[in-house]
This record gives sequence, C-alpha cells and structure tokens, in this order.
Amino acid sequence: MTNRALAVRTSGRPGKVMTLGLGLLMPGSVLILWQTLGHYGMISDMLFPTPYTIAESFVALAASGDLWPNFRISLVRALSGFLLGGGLGLLLGILVGLFRRSEKLLDPSLQMIRMIPSLAVVPLFILWFGIGEESKVLLIAKGAFFPLYINTFMGIRGVDNKLFEVSRVLGFSPIKQIARLVLPAALPNIILGVRLSLGLSWLGLVVAELIASTSGIGYMMSDARQFADTPVVFVGIIIFAIAGLVSDSLVRYIERRLLRWQDNYRG
Repeated sequence: MTNRALAVRTSGRPGKVMTLGLGLLMPGSVLILWQTLGHYGMISDMLFPTPYTIAESFVALAASGDLWPNFRISLVRALSGFLLGGGLGLLLGILVGLFRRSEKLLDPSLQMIRMIPSLAVVPLFILWFGIGEESKVLLIAKGAFFPLYINTFMGIRGVDNKLFEVSRVLGFSPIKQIARLVLPAALPNIILGVRLSLGLSWLGLVVAELIASTSGIGYMMSDARQFADTPVVFVGIIIFAIAGLVSDSLVRYIERRLLRWQDNYRG
C-alpha cells in the first residue's frame, strides 16, 4: 500500500487522545452534573451520594484494608467460574459443531438447561454444596458456559464448506484440520463468546455474593445495604463496572492481535 493510500485510509480515524476524550466525555459530564445536583441538595444524599462522597468511601475502605482482600476473593471466584464454564463451553461447542451426532445427542439437553434462570438453581446449589466456594463458582460457570458454547458452535457451522474440501485435498489430518482451519475460521465468533462469557461471569458473581456469601465485593455491598451505607454500595458497583471494562478491553486487545488479517469496517 502506498503512502498516499495509507494516508487516505487513515485520515478519517480519530487519534488515541481524541478517542480517549470522546470515551470520557459522557461519564465526565454525568459526574459533573451529579456532583452539582448533590452539592446544591437537588437530589437525596441517602439515595444518590455525590461522587466526592463515594470517592471518600473508596479511600476509607482501601485504607482500612477491607477493600482489596474482598476484591481479590471476588476476582478469583469470577475467573474460576469463567475458566470452568467457558472452558467446557468451548470444548463442547467444538464437539457439537464438528459432529452432527454430538449435536443430536447433547444440544437439546444443553438448550433446556440454558433456559433455566440462574436464580432458580441458587437454592439447589446451596442445598447441594452449601454456601462455600463450590456453589458460587458453579453458579458463575453456568452463566459463562452458554455464550462460548453457542458462539463456538455457530462459528464452526459458519465455516465455508469449500475450505474443508481443500483440507481433504491437502491431506490434513482431523487434528490439523481443526487447528489450521476450523478454529481460525471460527475465531471471531469464539472471541465474541469469550467477551459475553466474561460479562456474565461478573453478573453471576454479583448474584452469588449478594445471596449467600461472607466475603467478596458483593457481600460488602449487601452488608452496607443493611446499614444504609449507600456510598459503599456505589463503590462496589463502580468496582464491578471497572473490573468488567478492564477484562473486556483485554479480550478486545487480544482480538485485535489475533485478527489482524481481517479488514473490517472501522466506522
């Protein structure tokens, strides 16, 4: 590609500073408006403490040593549930996507389980596993399983059949066919499934910790709710939001590195 063509192609793209500025414009405006309304007493301090008050609560929790141990516990739970559920979803998605018999055998049962709300199985998990780590991790894993399973299945079934014919002509073994053809072609769908699974892992973590837990950010929020400590509840919400955003941004970075060969529309 010539320098002129490259310049034409990239001239419409905003720079990193402008992109960051645009991303911060809306949340920054909301925070300024929120602080202003709270400062002049136009909104309730009990229901909507000002961002400054929330920041003070964050600093106090961090200084007291309560915040980081609870966050570390929540992070381990979310990652454990994601790895368990997402890993099984990826493996079964590959299996069901590649073999029609596996689809007929497994997919109807899995789709039936998918329709069961996570809240409906919470009492059962507590009865089976108690309120320990097992029930929480399994609840998170249930939410993380299906996005990766479905997207992996759809990605494999979306591979052009002509590519399989070419692989047979080249004499690819089944393992080489999967590694060199199927997974690269299905990778965009698989990464989308990873992003959705991560999001549902954080959602499942909140549900698990709010219902039955004695540690973690969700427990910290539930404990604060009982004492009407609204700033601490907002601190927990913001921590979950930031953790979810960071994990999603990491996956998107990996996606850009792995899918550099794609020439997508960038807006």
